[in-house]
This record gives sequence, structure tokens and C-alpha cells, in this order.
Amino acid sequence: MLKTDVRLEWFVSFLGVVDTGSFVAAAEATHRSQPRVSMHVAALEREVGLPLFDRHKRPVKLTDAGAALAVHARAVLRELDAAEAAMTPWRGGARGVVTLGCHPSASAAFVPGLLQEVTRATPEVKVVLVERATLELDQALTSGEVDIYLRPMAPPPAAPSVRGHPLWREPLVVLHPPDHPLADIPEPLPVAEVVAHPLVSIGRLDETQSSEFESYKLFREHGHELEPVQATNQPQTLVSMVRQGVGVGVTNWLAAHVSDTRGVSVRRIEGVCGRRVAVYRDTARPLNPAARSVLERIIASPRPPGTRALDGDGEGTPEARARLDQQNE
Repeated sequence: MLKTDVRLEWFVSFLGVVDTGSFVAAAEATHRSQPRVSMHVAALEREVGLPLFDRHKRPVKLTDAGAALAVHARAVLRELDAAEAAMTPWRGGARGVVTLGCHPSASAAFVPGLLQEVTRATPEVKVVLVERATLELDQALTSGEVDIYLRPMAPPPAAPSVRGHPLWREPLVVLHPPDHPLADIPEPLPVAEVVAHPLVSIGRLDETQSSEFESYKLFREHGHELEPVQATNQPQTLVSMVRQGVGVGVTNWLAAHVSDTRGVSVRRIEGVCGRRVAVYRDTARPLNPAARSVLERIIASPRPPGTRALDGDGEGTPEARARLDQQNE
């Protein structure tokens, strides 16, 4: 039975012989003397209590016990290499790859400026952008596909380890053709007038959680249910549906702001229920310095046009960074 005093260098010499077929060649490959390689293999055989090589054959051949041990020896050394690689981002400051998840409208309105700032401030950090619908981002974070993500705060992420830092609030808007009956109604458009028409909303028709989005909540607050004839997570697709007469669009301000809305009117709707956006991380996994630097940059960045900072988020003040430090502990 192997004991804890087995040395890793014994495994290196042992696998050197396995890979080269001789003790002399293993010494050259591992930059050791031949007597030292022989000593390591002999020590390992004493610890195992079994011969690992058939030395009567040339090149030397593994015994059955040796073949079994070689599999585990390689696994041990691979894990050691992986552990060493995992520590690399913590050495020498922020460097490495950060995978950032984001929903479409914030991706278009906020992320380009963020990427420019990250490149300027931390050129050794590379950001990989993953664009997904809101609810798909939750799985991407908890599975480790993304390191951090920007996402609307409603509905809240289900995983208790996922924590968010509020960034901005934006209003909801209605989109309709210029000659639509709603054009004669002054802003803000009453929900009761909007709900009288076929509607196109964000989300997916077959996704029950879509009913927890902000636009659905706004309609419920005014005594109505939003029952869209069609839904999409892509801002430009929603605008195109409105332009083609599929229905009246109900979405967030940034979705309209980043889209080509020629031939479509963008109007304010009554109520205070808007979209709130936050940056999230999974506290069950530690952030390396590169991901932490991007997270801090997101919090400190200017908010997109047409939005306003959420009360109490501090706009990247020292207090906000202190809260972030507490979350990262």
C-alpha cells in the first residue's frame, strides 16, 4: 500500500522509464543521472512492495502492477500541473482571460465602452463576451461557462450563491408604427390603451419565467395581464416585428436605443416599474484577479445613456468597492 511519503520525483523518474523504455534514456529525458533514476524506481518498488518493470527484457517492460501504477502516477502529475496553472492568474497582478456574460441590449449599449476601458487599463486581461438571453445566463454562470455577467434583476437568479451589484435603472417603452391608433394618445401611454392591441414582448412564448419580466409586472400593477402574440430576446427582431405590423412592442429603453427604429415610434408608458440591471457573480467560486478587475471596472463605468444609477449603488465609490471586497472574501 502506498504511503504519504512517496515522493513526486519518484513518479517522474518512473514515468521517464515507462516513456523511453530504458533507465539511461529516462535519465537524459528527466535531466537526472542514471543512478538517481534507478534509485527512485527502486524506492518506489520498495514502497509498493512489487516489481514495476521486467528488467529481463529490452526495452524494459512494465509488469501488470507497474502498468496500473503508471495510470495513477500520470493522473497525479497532471493534477499537479493543473494546480500550478490555476495559480498563475494570481501571480503578477491581473492577467488572463475573463468570460463575461451579457443580455443583448446591455451588450450593445454598455459592453463596447467597457471593453475599450479594460484594454486601456489592463491590457493583459482579455475579455471573452458570451451573449445570451437573461434566463440562459443563470445556467452559464453556475456551470462555470462565464465568470461574471450583466443581467436584469427580474426575475432574480435562483441559485442562492449568486450575488449581484446594482448598476442602473431604465424605463420601459412602447413601440408602434407612426400611423397606429396609439399615436393620437399623449405620453405616457396608459397601460389600458396599450393592452387593447396585439403585443410583442421580450422573452419566449413557451417560457413560464418570462411572466416575471418587468413589462409583465407593469401590466399587472395596472390590473392587466400581458399576453403577447409573439416574443423575442433580440431587440432588433422586436422592432422589425413592430414595423411589419405583428404587434405593438413593449420592451426596455436600451433595447430600443440600440436598434434601428426608423419607421417606428418609441413612446413612454405610464408607471414606475422599469428594468433594473446588475452585475452578478457566483460566490461559490473565487474570482481570480483578472475577473475581479473586470468586475470593478463594470461597477465604476458610466451608465448607458437614458438610464440612471440605482439608489445606493454608489457609482463605483470607495463604499461600493468596500462592499465588493466583502462579497469577494
